[in-house]
Parts: sequence; structure tokens; C-alpha cells
Amino acid sequence: MENEKKILVARSSLPEFEEYVEMIRPLWDSVWLTNMGENHEKLTEELVKYLQVPYVSLFTNGHLALELCIQAMGLTGEVITTPFTFVSTTQAIVRSGLTPVFADIDPKTYTIDPDRIEALITEKTSAIIPVHVYGNVCDVEKIDAIAKKHGLKVIYDAAHAFGVTYKGKGIGSFGDASMFSFHATKVFHTIEGGAVTTASKELVSDLYKRRDFGIKDEEVVDVIGPNAKMNEFQAVMGLCNLKHLQEELRKREIAVNRYRERLRNTKGLIISETQKDVSPNYAYFPLVVDENKFGHTRDEIKDLLAEHEIYARKYFYPLTNKMDCYQGRFKNADVPVAAWTADRVLTLPMSASLTVSDVDRICDLILSLNGSKS
Repeated sequence: MENEKKILVARSSLPEFEEYVEMIRPLWDSVWLTNMGENHEKLTEELVKYLQVPYVSLFTNGHLALELCIQAMGLTGEVITTPFTFVSTTQAIVRSGLTPVFADIDPKTYTIDPDRIEALITEKTSAIIPVHVYGNVCDVEKIDAIAKKHGLKVIYDAAHAFGVTYKGKGIGSFGDASMFSFHATKVFHTIEGGAVTTASKELVSDLYKRRDFGIKDEEVVDVIGPNAKMNEFQAVMGLCNLKHLQEELRKREIAVNRYRERLRNTKGLIISETQKDVSPNYAYFPLVVDENKFGHTRDEIKDLLAEHEIYARKYFYPLTNKMDCYQGRFKNADVPVAAWTADRVLTLPMSASLTVSDVDRICDLILSLNGSKS
């Protein structure tokens, strides 16, 4: 075990050091380090093309992108969302003075179950905030129909879905807006960063002010906002990484296919397959462990891997509605599928640097628990 390679659940992709240095060198001449500089504007243009969307608004991180989008839309009252997500989604709703109402998830995609949404709509409901999970996309067509029927806004949390397309359309083109995270561990990153995509020019204009303290011009501040601007160093990292993204995705695909090959026929190990009409981004590899069929629990697998310096993550666990900060604040959610999944899900290591031999080592350990050699 002393000579075994440590494998983390995620690892950032980086361009060549010299490439990044050459691209930031002009910043020493211009001394323009932030405030919507040249690289910020170039990255915006490149992402409009790559994501196939009308408008992109860049932010210092994905959380503030979502939070300010909620506020720019003037949402009130209740928002229907999913508890099977990173805590940021729920925090953005609550920090904006709104009440999250939790719907259960689809057992195959882990995204919000659209058939559970309508029963939760009340006169206080102003929006739906679904989450594309692990790169799996929500049922955007059903959600769109529900939103139109009830006059609701839809903001997608697309933190996991960068570059994903559905029926040939960029996933950020659905709903009223989508939020993307460019955190260092994501498929595409700007070290930290995020964006909102939308077809609304008015929303983009509002977000432009909100991310810069609400400043309209030198003498007018007409909305309340924080400092959420992306700086030039982040933007350059994004421009570098975007050049190499297709190769990074190809490497991820190889690792995902190997995981599927090794684990798909093992009783009690549930893996999600590629959705119809979806071009995936291979962002994560979630494994759901049915202990009654596999003979061992999710936690036993996690502990065994950790003994060999392989670090998987219980992601997402616990559900956000179960987190300490929300206890006693909101109505109890009826989410049995989400609860069952959260208690059994384990995201295995996934990155562009993960080799087939790394995947085999991980799978060998998992399968050794029940004597399987598949």
C-alpha cells in the first residue's frame, strides 16, 4: 500500500504552465486586472458560441451567479426545487428570502421528477429551480409545459452540465436562465467562476449591474448587489481550458466507459446510462449501492477505497432539506426516492487524468468485496 498512487475524487485540468503565463503576460502591461477586461469579454464571446446561447453573464463563482439571477428575476414566495443537490442551490434560494419547496427525484437520472411538481404549486409559487445532476439533464420539456401552464419562471442549476446538449441544443438554452459553475473541479473551469445563460437581454443588463454592487453609472446605484465580477486571471484560465476541452472530454469518456464495462453487470451496483438525445460531458461517475443485493454498503466501499488512498465522495449526502441549518424552518419534504438514493450514492473518482488502470484498480477493490471478477 505504501507505493500505491493516491487518487482523489476529482482533479483539476490545467493547461500547460507556459501557455497560461503567455496569456497573462499582457496584464502586466495593461494593468487591467478586473472590471470586465479584454479577456473577460473574449471569454464571454467564446462561451456564447460554445454553449449555443444568446447571452452569457460571467461571475466570480456559480453560487453568486444563481443567487443574483434569482434576485434579478424578482422571485417571491416559494420556489420548487430538489433536495438532491449541492447545498449552494438551496442556500441561493433561502439567502434571497424565498422558501424552498422540495420535490422528489427520478430514480434513473437523479434529477427532479416533473410528475411531482404540480402537486406542490400554490398561489405563493413563483418559480421552479431544477438541477441537472452529474451531467444528467432534467426533463426540460415537461418542466417547460408546467411552467407555462402556471406562469412560473424556470432557472436551471446547470453546475454539472457544462457543454451538454439535448436534441442538438445547448442545455443552457432551456428555461428562462441557467447557471453554470466554473469551479476548479468542474469539467470546464476558470479556477473559480460561474455564469448565467439566457435569451433575455433585459436580464443580462440587470445582472451586469448586480454583479458590480448595483452600479448603473458613476453616480447612480439603483439596485443592491455584491462584488461578483470575474477577474482577468480567471478569464484567461477559462480561455486556455476551452481550447483543450474536447480532448479532456475524450479522456473522461474513456474512463466512464471503463467503469461501465467493469461494474454494469454486478448485482446491487446501479449506474446511470447516457440519456436518449443527450450528448454528455462525463462530469461524474455516481454509483448507487443497494446493500441488500450487493451484500455491502456504500460506506463499506468508501472505507475500503480510502484504505488504499482512493477517495470517493458521498455526493449528495445528506439531502439539503436534512442539513442542520434548515431544521425546523420548512415543511417536511416527502422525498422517499431522494432519501433512498442519498443514503446509497457514492461518486467514484473522475477526471481527465484518470487512466484505465486507475479505473481497474478502483473496480477491482469494489468487486473484491463480494468476490466478483467482472
